[in-house]
Formats: sequence, C-alpha cells, structure tokens
Amino acid sequence: MSPHTDSERLRRAARRIGLTVGIASALVLLGGAGILVWLLLATGRPETRGDVVSPDPGVTGSPSLPDGIRAYDPIVVDVDRTVPIVIALSLVGVAVLGLIAWYAARRATRPLAEAMRLQRHFVSDASHELRTPLTALTSRIQLVERRHRRGEEIDSTLSDLRRNAAAMDDVLTDLLVAAEADARDPSARAEVGEVIAATLDSLRPLADDREVTLAIDVAEAASVALPATSLTRMCVALVDNAIQHTPGRSTVTVSSRIVRDRVHIRVTDEGSGIRPEDRERIFERFARLGETGRRRGFGLGLSLVRDVAVRHGGSVVVEQTDAAGTTFLIDLPLAR
Repeated sequence: MSPHTDSERLRRAARRIGLTVGIASALVLLGGAGILVWLLLATGRPETRGDVVSPDPGVTGSPSLPDGIRAYDPIVVDVDRTVPIVIALSLVGVAVLGLIAWYAARRATRPLAEAMRLQRHFVSDASHELRTPLTALTSRIQLVERRHRRGEEIDSTLSDLRRNAAAMDDVLTDLLVAAEADARDPSARAEVGEVIAATLDSLRPLADDREVTLAIDVAEAASVALPATSLTRMCVALVDNAIQHTPGRSTVTVSSRIVRDRVHIRVTDEGSGIRPEDRERIFERFARLGETGRRRGFGLGLSLVRDVAVRHGGSVVVEQTDAAGTTFLIDLPLAR
C-alpha cells in the first residue's frame, strides 16, 4: 500500500466524520428549535390588559384570533417551568451529538484499524516465516565453515545456501503479495511432490541437529491450484513443527494422495500428541497448549498454515493424535 493511498484514506475518513457530524448537528438544532417553539406555545399564556374585545368578524381582512385574545397581546412564559426543560433538552442534544460523533468516528476509522491490524499481522508473519529459513541457512553456513577448515569440498553446500536464500526471497515475495491483496491467482500451480522434496531438503539440517529422520511418501504426481511458494510455506511450517515436537531418533513423514478432485497432504510426527479439546485452539495465533509431559508451543506457524489454506480454497486439521504421535491433514483443490 502506497503512502498516497494511506493519505487518501485519512482524508476520506476526515471528510466522512465532518460531514456526518455537520448534518447531525443541523438536524439536532432544527429539532431542538421545533421543540422549543412547541414548548413556548404549550406553556405560554396571553397577557390580558384592559377589556377583552372579541375580533369583529364583519371587518374585511380582520385576522381570525381565538376568543378573548387581542392581536397585540404578548405571550407570557412561565420561566420556572420552561428553563429546566430547556436545559434538559440542551443536555440531551449534546449527548445525542456526542453519540453521533462517536459512531461516525468509529465507522470512518474502521478501515484504518483494519489496516493497522493487517500491518501488525504482516510483521508477525514475516518474523515467523523467516525464522525457519534463517535457522537452516545458519546451519548450512556452520557446515561450510567446518568443511572449509578441514579442507573438504564445499561446492554442494554453497548450492544449498543459494537455494535457502532463494527460498527466503520467495517467502518475502509471497508475504508482500498477501499483504497487498487476498485475491487468488486462478492460473497458479504447484507440483506437490517437488514442493515436499524441496521442503524436506531445506529442513534436513534442523532434523539432523535433533536426530530426526525425514521421510517422503508421494504415491503419484499431483498439482494443486496455488503458488508453489504458498504450498512451501505450509509444508515448512508443519514439518518444522513436527521436528520440534518429535523426540530424537524418531521419524517425521510427509505423504500425499489424490482423493477425487482434492489433494491430501499429511505430516505425521512421533511426538506425545495433542489433547483432543485443543485440536482447534492450536490454529490460533501464539497458541500454547498443554501436552503430555510438557508445554507445546505453536507460535504463528499453524495459524499461517490455516490462513494460506483457506485463502486458496482448502483447509488444515488435526486428523489424528494420541500418545504415539500426531497427523496433520492439508486438504487442497486439485489443479485442473
């Protein structure tokens, strides 16, 4: 979003507030004036002086006045009754104007509040999304340093570093596109097997550090209708989560199957499981829930997975969980 667009939003909000409050003020003033006139006529009485003369109906052009009132009789207002009523009406008018101004300001600034919320989410999402690629990048750099000190060949590791850097660039691009608009690209395609293989390759240094084996089980080639970067984000978040919550010398398996016009991607770990009542709460931002033996934190990862899946017509759920492990299921539309 450009600064020009932000300035235009602010100007529109200010104009909307000013117009609404101005119209409301005019209506309240007109209503108050009408009530005041009615009040004066209702509580006032004519002042009688001298003899009461009835109007002469025979005189042409003579005004028609109520019996017993002269044309020059002034109206007497009972101040003791009228002043408190006028004060009360004024206070009511001020309160009404205040409520209208509050409502107008809240309605006009709602888009601004939404923009601020999206900005905060973008910063949080970017921080989380870049954490895993940065960790993998750091691990590979340390590997290059060790191999270089021993005089070993480092060309293949440098190629891995370039791939990790490219993955970070893709994540940033995807985040920026998501921040600009939620529109889906109907022409986007991602080959599931390739994305899963690339994901496991990029996270292998993290798995090796924790002595976790990464396994892939892709039964057949399948493409899904979303950008490869978005699918990579989802797989990275789920596999990284599985690595973090799987004990050493265990296995994390990623599989995919075609089910009618959908593609099912499963990420299975061998951790201690999630409580059944927490199956939905884990997809909340910064969820931190109970787990057998310790606390299980999910940060933003699973929340982002669900956001991406829903944006592209899919879903993600905890398909199965018990003391032997947990399986997450991503359901996405098959590319046509």
